[in-house]
Amino acid sequence: MARILVVEDNPDLAFGLCNNLEIEGYEIAHAENGRTALALADSFDPHLIILDLGIPEPDGFRVLKTIRDAGNDVPVMILSAAGEETNKVRGLRIGADDFVTKPFSILELLARVEALLRRRRDSGSEAEAESKIERFGNVTVDLMARTVRAGDRLIDLTPREFDLLAALLRHRGKNVSRTELMREAWGHRAEVLSRTVDTHISELRHKLEPDPANPRHFITVWKTGYRLQD
Repeated sequence: MARILVVEDNPDLAFGLCNNLEIEGYEIAHAENGRTALALADSFDPHLIILDLGIPEPDGFRVLKTIRDAGNDVPVMILSAAGEETNKVRGLRIGADDFVTKPFSILELLARVEALLRRRRDSGSEAEAESKIERFGNVTVDLMARTVRAGDRLIDLTPREFDLLAALLRHRGKNVSRTELMREAWGHRAEVLSRTVDTHISELRHKLEPDPANPRHFITVWKTGYRLQD
């Protein structure tokens, strides 16, 4: 069952959205402000977010940017009032996947929801078709199940950390630039900075290196990027 997070501060509209989505068989969580939305984006782990740009504390733009800066590529459909074309452009530039203008047809919204979820499923199927088990040191990576073990311990990686690890594995033994890693793991969105890659590499070292201060596997290539070695 697909999980959808509805972020909407208008109680009547939120009720209508949640009710119709539940009737369609989706599991729903609702947030009426930005703080709750960001918390649920982590704890509820939605397959899709429907995000009203006009929510308070913080607004929808800041929620979307925070989600994308954290490396979360969950599909996001933004909602905004009619006549606010600049909001549409700004939202899409930040990283939204679709845009619906209020007032909208619930049938149209449901069709767009299904289209975004289907695109995500199709993308996942392509990745699974190419999957296999990879190993380095005492680490085992199952690319299909998206699981990582260090010895017998199951290691908890965020979705973006796993995508970055998978990108390094595709180029194992070779120097990979930060730009290439951004393209493969983040889709090369403009909001992703090189220091974001560095931060995620630091987390991978902390979780997977025997001695993170003296890495054996995640090697820094000066002025270039990184290399994964056995």
